[in-house]
Amino acid sequence: MKGRYFAFHPGLCVLLIPLGAIAHKNGAPCARCPRNAHCTNASSCRCDPGFTSLSGKVIFSTSSEVCTDINECGPPLYMSCGSLAHCHNVEGSYYCECAPGHELLSGGTKFQSEKENTCQDVDECSSGKHQCHNTTHCINVKGSYKCYCHHDWVARSRPLHGLNFTICEDVPFPSWTSPSGVNSQSLSRFFDKVQQLSQDFKPALAKNTIQDLMQEIDELLEIPGDLETLAPSEQHCVATHLLVGLEDVLRVLSKLLPNGPLTTHAPAGTGPSVVGLVSTPGTAKLLAEAPLVLDLQQQAVLREHKELLGEVSPVLLSDVVSAFVSNKDTQNLGSPVTFIFSHHSVTPGPTQKVFCVFWEHSQDGGGHWSTTGCRMAATGDASTTCECSHLSSFAVLMAHGHIQQEDPVLAVITYVGLGLSLLCLLLAALTFLLCKAIQNTSTSLHLQLSICLFLAHLLFLTAIDQTKIKLLCTIIAGALHYLYLASFTWMLLDGLHLFLTARNLMVVNYSSVSRFMKRLMFPVGYGVPALIVAISAASRPSLYGTPTRCWLHTDKGFVWTFLGPVCTIFSINLAFFLMTFWIVKNKLSSLNRDVSTLQNTRMLTLKATAQLLILGCTWCLGVLQVGPAARVMAYLFTIINSLQGAFIFLVYCLLSQQVREQYGKWFRGVRKAKAEPENYTLSSGAVSDASKHSAAPDFCLPSSLSKYPKSGTYPCHQPLLGIG
Repeated sequence: MKGRYFAFHPGLCVLLIPLGAIAHKNGAPCARCPRNAHCTNASSCRCDPGFTSLSGKVIFSTSSEVCTDINECGPPLYMSCGSLAHCHNVEGSYYCECAPGHELLSGGTKFQSEKENTCQDVDECSSGKHQCHNTTHCINVKGSYKCYCHHDWVARSRPLHGLNFTICEDVPFPSWTSPSGVNSQSLSRFFDKVQQLSQDFKPALAKNTIQDLMQEIDELLEIPGDLETLAPSEQHCVATHLLVGLEDVLRVLSKLLPNGPLTTHAPAGTGPSVVGLVSTPGTAKLLAEAPLVLDLQQQAVLREHKELLGEVSPVLLSDVVSAFVSNKDTQNLGSPVTFIFSHHSVTPGPTQKVFCVFWEHSQDGGGHWSTTGCRMAATGDASTTCECSHLSSFAVLMAHGHIQQEDPVLAVITYVGLGLSLLCLLLAALTFLLCKAIQNTSTSLHLQLSICLFLAHLLFLTAIDQTKIKLLCTIIAGALHYLYLASFTWMLLDGLHLFLTARNLMVVNYSSVSRFMKRLMFPVGYGVPALIVAISAASRPSLYGTPTRCWLHTDKGFVWTFLGPVCTIFSINLAFFLMTFWIVKNKLSSLNRDVSTLQNTRMLTLKATAQLLILGCTWCLGVLQVGPAARVMAYLFTIINSLQGAFIFLVYCLLSQQVREQYGKWFRGVRKAKAEPENYTLSSGAVSDASKHSAAPDFCLPSSLSKYPKSGTYPCHQPLLGIG
């Protein structure tokens, strides 16, 4: 059919006609009209019912006109739906709806005019169309309902099945009784009044109960009576009981205040939150002699500044303030809480320190002031700002202290001893390097030990106090860390070599020990300390260097990156020494009695004891510098360790017969050179025949004892275990 198009849909037939062919219902052509409008003739349009043109014209001829929705529910029409109903506008129309809590007689809710309005109240409580919890009872009101609690019960909002319900709870007065073991009439009278408040308690009167309770607390602390005659430990117990008990009671009662808590809705649920601050000025009378316990970080700060707290009890500058919330789990808050304490004007002296503290109660009922988790952010003449990562009972107190003066005797011992050690270590290193007669694996170990100790002592004497430049101090601390660790590692290798040599007493087995040690000693002696320092520096670079010394920080246990390896090496070397002593004793007991007695007394007793000292026994004295014996341990540690170089020179050089013979040759050569006019060159090859056996093992025994049955003298003159 020309000029016409048909489109088919299942069950529906649509006739599509070209735009130009549209005609008015009377057969005449129709004008093109905008949305929500229809044509009246070939040139005019009119808005559909429920719409009006922007121009206000009823009939218009332009297609650019716009027909907008008429709000029948608003001005100027205000279609009336009648009472207990509301008008709702929709595009091109409107409808009426019964107000919440009402419905039509027919049971429906929507209608078109006031004439159709039959809205009436719905009894939700009778019909079951309410959301009151089974712990409440429903009361119908006009257009709605309310949920009420029974007498003396408290309404709480609780999430249930994704909705918030009001439930009712019977909230009793929290149990709070007098502490056991404390005999005080004043305290007994106070808890009698608390029991009376508990018996008369009604949740609806929680505000009055809190006021009465605080008044009783105030009267007790204002006139403590026989509480002041109690022993300090009992007073601390009472203070702890009052602070903890008051916090628990107020945590419960404050939720019942008439204004109610602020409740927020979250995906995980909803619940009331309570925040409370209670100031108890009179508590200071019970805490007058309470001790102060500093956390490890505060102790480290005092040590770095050479400060010590005095024996005088600290003085409370502020009132004791207890902070609590409804949730008891407040020991590790995500962010610190800031408290600003006002106190009487005070200016701390040079030997006085101000601390932010909290009352930490112990299991026995007592307690003490502690700084754990609290730090002082700022302090002035009349206020102090504290930041704490937990909630408790807080205060600001001032402790008396004094500057720890450096012991001049220890300083002299340190410098003189280290100076002597530097000289002895230098002489020992030159001896190990130049004396060909004693050069072997053992002397190579002693040479590396002497070099590391020499450099460590030299850097300690010249740079330990260079703290002005932070980067330089960090480098010095790292270098000292490495050099002392390297010294201990060479001590460990020396102990291992001592044990292996004793285990392989026969000459034929020595070469395997020597080859093993030569392959092992340098990678371990210098590589292991470098690895430890590298890991420490990468993990905590800021802990190298302190405000007073270019050494390791004690914060976060960082000093154990040094003490840990030291204690480990000492333990291993002690085991090596005990096993070596046992092996040598068993071997020598099978020899001639005279030889066994001579070797045990002359070599084992003297040199093995000195060997243990050199291998780090004395460094453990540094760990023992605590308590009453700290001063004695400090002197022993300083004296023995500062003379460590002298021990090495004495045991490995002066007590060695071969070294003494070589020294004699050197001295005779020097005197001869001075006496003769011609030049004389001291040759290290000019050694005695006995020294030509230097390639022999550190420990040798005769291959056959039958050739020397009783004399006790043997052709082998090598030192026992490399320390003779």
